[in-house]
Amino acid sequence: MAGSFELYKDKAGEYRFRLKAANGETIATSEGYASKSGAKNGIESVQRNAPTAEIVELDT
Repeated sequence: MAGSFELYKDKAGEYRFRLKAANGETIATSEGYASKSGAKNGIESVQRNAPTAEIVELDT
């Protein structure tokens, strides 16, 4: 089974999504969005940009 996005409304009434790995572990969470369509656009952005995203290591 592949990973999945869960789209939900939080207690404050904002829409959010989380990216879940195939094993059910949450691996990313979104900011809050005022509308469901905004959250869906966020999901689409992750889907579009993640395959080619650069890994940037920050020295701390």
